[in-house]
Amino acid sequence: MSGVPDRDLVVVGCGPAGCAAAVFAARDGLDVAVFDRGRSSLARCAHLENYPGFPAGIDVGTLSELMRAQAERAGCAVVEDLVESVERADGAPGDAGDPDEPRFVVTPQSGDPVDARRVVAATRYDGEYLRGLDGDEAMFEVHDHGGETHEHFDREYADRDGTTPVDGLYVASPSEADRQAVTAAGRGARVGKKVVADARVDDGWWPAAAEGVDWVRREAELDGEWADRGRWVEWFDAEHADGPVDPNSARFARVREAAVDDALSAYVDADEETARAAAGHRALAERLDPDAVVDAHGADVLLDAMDDEAVAAYAGEEGLDAPQADGGTR
Repeated sequence: MSGVPDRDLVVVGCGPAGCAAAVFAARDGLDVAVFDRGRSSLARCAHLENYPGFPAGIDVGTLSELMRAQAERAGCAVVEDLVESVERADGAPGDAGDPDEPRFVVTPQSGDPVDARRVVAATRYDGEYLRGLDGDEAMFEVHDHGGETHEHFDREYADRDGTTPVDGLYVASPSEADRQAVTAAGRGARVGKKVVADARVDDGWWPAAAEGVDWVRREAELDGEWADRGRWVEWFDAEHADGPVDPNSARFARVREAAVDDALSAYVDADEETARAAAGHRALAERLDPDAVVDAHGADVLLDAMDDEAVAAYAGEEGLDAPQADGGTR
């Protein structure tokens, strides 16, 4: 082992919970790999009709493609491989260890092992790959069914924010309360936010400062005194004056600078807002059935939206202007 992790975070599972956790972590700058074994419990559904944002529901294939694309757009590497084991790295640090050292070795079925600082388990049906990280009696439940003894991963092993007794290991797989796709995504987002906060703490932030939000807001809202960076600095100083770090220390100044940068970067101007909206529409349109688009909008509307030269060029390629027997064209 080199001592330098391949990834800040490995997420095992590419369903709603895993993708949500990965997106939140990657958008904050963490180096994230998501292992997609292709057997998400979401695939058992025929059609989702209660996931917000899709008035007529959404087929699971399209939703899965969109979630994967979102993870990749956020900066995640999506690896099509099955994780066979997650083990402690040699000399992995405890809570007081060096946070820059890898805590885990993630071994997939086909690819090379990956060193990771943190791991999010986001698979519903199988926790065998986690065996050995903690005592079996803590991670697994034993019950009798039909005269036979069965053992399965304890869905209540992790706290609500995904943290576990194993430093650096989080569980985002749905608990009994998070079995719907939308609640699974919410759990994943909550776990992703916790991963981000913990990574910031490792980088010198303190818990109250490390808690953040992930949103994009209009620059026009930065009116009056809040358009001045100095006002944000004053706010941070007042908010954390009684915190655990000396306000006159270099550490405080470094975290304050990063926190203010983070807050201000969330605001975009009108042109950027328009560009992001267009990119969002395009990403959705790329995964829509063309016939459904024509049926929804009508051919005339789509033709009006297209560039005339592009329509003419397409018509020419298809032979629509070829001479006919009657001397005309079609």
